[in-house]
Amino acid sequence: MPCYTVNQHSIQILLSWIQAGQIAIPEIQRPFVWSGSQVRDLIDSLYRGYPVGYLIAWQSPNVRLRSGENSSGRQILIDGQQRVTALMAAVLGHRIINNHYQKIRVRIAFHPLDEKFEVTNPAIEKNSAWLPDITSVLADGSRVFDLANQYLSKNPETDQAEVFERIQRLRNILNNQIGFISLNSDLDIEEVTEIFIRINAKGKVLSQADFIMSKIAANESYGGHDLRKLIDYFCHLCTLPEDFDAIQTQDIDFANTSLFQKLSWLKDTKDDLYNPEYTDVLRVAFVSEFGRGRLRDLVALLSGRDFEKRTYEEVIAEDSFAKLQKSVLSVVSQTHFQRFLMILRSAGIIDPALIGSVNVVNYAYVVYLLLKKDNFPPEQIESYVRRSYVLNILAERFAGNPEGTFDFDIRRINSEGFGTYFQGLEDSLLSMTFWGIALPQKLRTSSASSPFFRLFRAAQVKANDKGFLSKAITVRDMILHRGDRHHIYPKQHLIRLGYRQSEYNQIANYALTQSEINIQISDTAPEVYFAELVNQCSGGSQTYGAVIDRAELESNLEENCIPTYMLDKDKVPNYETFLSDRRHLMAQKIKCYYEGL
Repeated sequence: MPCYTVNQHSIQILLSWIQAGQIAIPEIQRPFVWSGSQVRDLIDSLYRGYPVGYLIAWQSPNVRLRSGENSSGRQILIDGQQRVTALMAAVLGHRIINNHYQKIRVRIAFHPLDEKFEVTNPAIEKNSAWLPDITSVLADGSRVFDLANQYLSKNPETDQAEVFERIQRLRNILNNQIGFISLNSDLDIEEVTEIFIRINAKGKVLSQADFIMSKIAANESYGGHDLRKLIDYFCHLCTLPEDFDAIQTQDIDFANTSLFQKLSWLKDTKDDLYNPEYTDVLRVAFVSEFGRGRLRDLVALLSGRDFEKRTYEEVIAEDSFAKLQKSVLSVVSQTHFQRFLMILRSAGIIDPALIGSVNVVNYAYVVYLLLKKDNFPPEQIESYVRRSYVLNILAERFAGNPEGTFDFDIRRINSEGFGTYFQGLEDSLLSMTFWGIALPQKLRTSSASSPFFRLFRAAQVKANDKGFLSKAITVRDMILHRGDRHHIYPKQHLIRLGYRQSEYNQIANYALTQSEINIQISDTAPEVYFAELVNQCSGGSQTYGAVIDRAELESNLEENCIPTYMLDKDKVPNYETFLSDRRHLMAQKIKCYYEGL
């Protein structure tokens, strides 16, 4: 049996259904991402009879009401939202919300003689050869005869029949047929996603979070529309707090709700360490409150799914929306969010550049919320949050199936308790073999974005280490103010020796240093410039930085995990030996860092 139906509907009918609420467009209250030229191109394609793709909707499951009857679920538009929004703007004259949550008009002009469309501008407004806004042609009650005569009065030398024909052709786009695919309500989220990808010519990936946000926005019974805005505005304001006033001005109804007041703290925030997207907000909220890790289950629960009876019940949908709102409010709480970021910073995670996987951050936030809810002592919460963050990176636990990791862990945590479960993870994943063999091997890479290199730098930040050969400037300062990444065995020196890029760019050959020190060393062989450093600390000329004391120099090398044998010209090893020795030193520094969390 087909799991969908395909029909052709005119633009006029589809827009009337949307205005009547028979088809829900979750994105209609979100920023419109198309440019004016994309709207113009859509209208031009319709005018010329070109295909504009299918619209895809997913029928909401019928929910059993308290009366025993089944509801008739609305259709949720899951593909075509931008096209429909563009049509509502250009055809109906609706104002749309731009990326800064300002309501604007996108007006499309039509040149009947050249049969061209353009985004209206002041020059077009003054040119009588253009119809500056096609809504005047497409509006209900507009008459082609009147429009053509008005145009001819301003352009008397034009061909009357030609003007009539082309204005009529423009008006006829309302009768253009668009394919409408309606997916059955009994499909699960994986099937809907697969169908979406196969139908969509570009193979766009539609995330589970997209479905959830559509599901939330389409709900009118349990505050879904406002919950959607809460999540959207939180994510937006984390990145662009300056848009707070614009949101407050353009969305007055929501601005007067208690939900919006929960976001007022964001207008003054300057923190960009962790700017969650709605996928992250949903994941953290769902895992921490529902005790499940797979977002497809949230779609089912919001639809009223009873997993045991395999039916849909209104009471489950109502309870799920209530729980989700409660957990989202916990996620966006100023106290929780800022406290969590403070804990991350206390682990040396002071800059977005030190964060690789956002799911590792999400997991750590889940840990914070769970332990906070269970009234763990603050110092224990801080330690567990820091250690869970670092352990997940060290063990690469989110490299494969993040949803599976979330789901497995939260079920075990709920069964065993967090402390017991986490202790088991540490014992199984962070053995002496890991620290002595596995981690040095993980550091054998030329990828500067390596999560292990990020952890090494975080360890240096937490230890308040100085930059390589710096007397006062710390690694923290260099990360925040973009210090230089120095090749300890200089790149040009290694190139002269025949090393390839993947070899001279090993992360074990990197150290953060001041630009002037990096420039001064240039391509000098290590045995030469380290000997000059020794001489500098014995009263010789001051060439590299301000360190002039031997003990201070040795301490600086130890902080940067550079073997002190480099200070003995006769003991400077070949490049491969140096890399191996430094990897083990870096691994031990990360181990001490972890144990101190």
